[in-house]
Amino acid sequence: MSENMQHVAHEPDLTPTNDPTAPANKLAEQAASVLLERAGVDAFDLACTLGSGWGEAAGQLGEQIAEISADDVPGFHLSGVSGHTGTLKVFRTPAGATILVVGARTHYYEGRGVDAVAHGVRTAAAAGARTMVLTNGCGGLDPDWAPGTPVLIKDHINLTATSPLRGAHFVDMTDLYSPRIRQIARQIDPALPEGVYAQFPGPHYETPAEVQHARIIGADLVGMSTALEAIAARAAGMEVFGISLVTNLAAGISDEPLSHQEVLDAGREAAPRIASLLAKIIAGSLEA
Repeated sequence: MSENMQHVAHEPDLTPTNDPTAPANKLAEQAASVLLERAGVDAFDLACTLGSGWGEAAGQLGEQIAEISADDVPGFHLSGVSGHTGTLKVFRTPAGATILVVGARTHYYEGRGVDAVAHGVRTAAAAGARTMVLTNGCGGLDPDWAPGTPVLIKDHINLTATSPLRGAHFVDMTDLYSPRIRQIARQIDPALPEGVYAQFPGPHYETPAEVQHARIIGADLVGMSTALEAIAARAAGMEVFGISLVTNLAAGISDEPLSHQEVLDAGREAAPRIASLLAKIIAGSLEA
């Protein structure tokens, strides 16, 4: 056999010939186009998903230049969850940055599939946002974190048994939650604690045994959002910042029964303080 005809072994090509997420990415591009047109801007600088208790922060970000109902944007849905607005808003900061605020979060437990959960993040990335801020209301595993305590997310544990990524799409999750922005947050409030967030699928609250399991494997916070969105954001090349509001002690940490009304009440009471905190962190992340 001649040298030119010798068989040469190659490493297998793991690049998918048909990207399984292509339809989801196309839908995100369509949604991004609608939002940018309605806002009259070329791109967003940062996007923020406001979870339970964090809604008031939007009003402190700057001048609102657009408000769009979720059902007017491809792939978004009006939320059936109390505490979520069902709108997408665009703000311009005093420094001229544009911020997309997603008030139409889709939770995994709503049954629309993981692509719907990741749609807000993918839309933000398609619209040019380089940073994704994710907030939530959650249960705390540290008895010292009273309801109303904001906690920086330093890592997460995905207990949903799924991922927004499919195919041979391998993404590094080291330092997923931006050390840079966490440092900015600590400069604004040195007392801010950090913790590991565990996402359960929901919609039922965790049992005391599940909470103890989460604690054993390293969780400090438990909830029903954020982790899947953070994975999608990292895959899209975005810088990710996460912050939780402890709205209740998790099951078994206290003897009190859990209710969604408790989550809403804790968020309402903490709203003015945490809104100001989040607005300062976002402003600092854009300036740095």
